[in-house]
Amino acid sequence: MLLSGMFLTISACGTGSERTETETPVQPETPSQPDGGTDSSNVSGKTLIVYYSFTNNTRTIVEELQKQLPADVARIEPAEKGVDYAANNYAEGSNLIAAIRAEPDKASSYPAIDEVNVDFADYANIIVATPLWWSNMAAPMQTFLFQHGKEMAGKNIALIVSSASSGISGVEADAKRLIPDGHFLTPSLWIRSAQTANSRSLIAEWLPKIATPKHA
Repeated sequence: MLLSGMFLTISACGTGSERTETETPVQPETPSQPDGGTDSSNVSGKTLIVYYSFTNNTRTIVEELQKQLPADVARIEPAEKGVDYAANNYAEGSNLIAAIRAEPDKASSYPAIDEVNVDFADYANIIVATPLWWSNMAAPMQTFLFQHGKEMAGKNIALIVSSASSGISGVEADAKRLIPDGHFLTPSLWIRSAQTANSRSLIAEWLPKIATPKHA
């Protein structure tokens, strides 16, 4: 499956200290065609955006992405509500990452998340948007990909990462470990927390770059 022509008509994650958002979780839904967005007739296959956000950074990026690209959206939510992953000098969040690092092949290493019903057969392209936590992908997103990564085999996978300043190579490695047979598009989009307000232009510059797949 190729993205030939997928993003060619474009007009023009949070950090480890992100704080919990309060809006209702988003299950897959199809937004109406936004002004200035990509005409769906030029899209090669349907696109799904899957994201997790602890503060508003990653959510803000995804909302801007939706304005530029027609896609369904699924939001990942932890099953345990109200946890402040930044509490006790970030102990809550770092402990989750440490558990995954210790035994990445065990389901019990990953924190529970709310069920998200997605029929991956409907999608050719999947964009994963996630914060960086302690040089790795945020734990709840890792859970989702651990559960569903095999269902993404053969899909075109693009990655958006929000972080304060740390590089995103660890997040990319997590994605490739969890989706071993995905066709990863390069480059990933790295939006630093301080750049979130400029996500519109950063996304507009990025989309044409991944129009032609570069398989990992």
